[in-house]
Amino acid sequence: MGRVTTRVPVRRIRGELDATRPDTLAVEEPLEIRVGGRSLTVTMRTPGADIDLVHGFLLSEGLIGSVDDIATIRYCDGVDDAGANTYNVIDVTPADGVSIAPRPRAFVSNSACGVCGSSAIDDIRATSRFDLSTDDSSIGVEALGALPDRLRSAQATFTATGGTHAAALFDTDGTLLVVREDVGRHNALDKAVGWALREGRIPLRHTVAMMSSRVSFELVQKSVMAGIPIIAAVSAPSSLAAHLGAELDLTVVGFLRGASMNVYSAPQRIIGA
Repeated sequence: MGRVTTRVPVRRIRGELDATRPDTLAVEEPLEIRVGGRSLTVTMRTPGADIDLVHGFLLSEGLIGSVDDIATIRYCDGVDDAGANTYNVIDVTPADGVSIAPRPRAFVSNSACGVCGSSAIDDIRATSRFDLSTDDSSIGVEALGALPDRLRSAQATFTATGGTHAAALFDTDGTLLVVREDVGRHNALDKAVGWALREGRIPLRHTVAMMSSRVSFELVQKSVMAGIPIIAAVSAPSSLAAHLGAELDLTVVGFLRGASMNVYSAPQRIIGA
C-alpha cells in the first residue's frame, strides 16, 4: 500500500538558527474510483483505508445503501516509473441488479445562494435513507467535551506531520469506535463512515462524528446520509451547514473545547451540565 508519510529536506529558520534538515509530511496522492472499469471520480487523499474511503464515498453520494450493493472492490494496476503498483486506482463491481451511476448534483461545493441551499437540502432529504428526527440520541456536556482530546490523542499521522484532518466516530457514552485521518476532511469522514458500513453499523444511530476541523455543508451532508445524529468540531460550521442541520434535525456543535461549545441546531440532544 502507499505510504502515509514521507520525508523531505526542508530549510528551517528559527531566529539565528538556519539549517537544512529532514521533515515529515503527510502524503497526498490521487485515488481514482472506477465502477465497472469506467471512471467515476478522482479524489486527492492520504493513502490508507482506501476501501473504507470508497464505501463511505459511495454511501454519502447515495449510490449504494449497503455493502450488499457491491460484488467486488479491488485495486487495479496503476504503476509508477519504476513499474511498482501505486495503489491509486480502485474498481468497484456492482452486485447483480444494482446500478451505481452518478446522479445530477443539486449543489456545487462553493459559496451558494439561498436557492442553491434550498435545492441542496431538498436533494438530501429525497435521497437519504434515514430520518434523523426519529433518532432520540443524547449526550451529556461532560462526555461531549471530552471528545476533542480523545480524538487528538488518536491522531498519529497528525502528530508526525501536523498536516492531516481527522474524523472519529464515538458512541453517545463516549466510547471511541473508529478514527481515520486524511489530508481532506471529507475523505476522513468517508473513511470512518465506510468502516461503519463494512461493519454493519449503518445507520449510525446514537453516534457522534467528531471532526478536527470546521464543519462544512459537505460534512453535514455525509452525516445525514450515514444516519449520524450529532456532528461536533473544534472549529465553526458554515452558515449552510448550520441551516442544513436545522432543516434535517442533525445536531451541529462547533467550537467544542471542554465544557464550552456552541450548539447550532437540534440542541435537544445535548444534555446540560
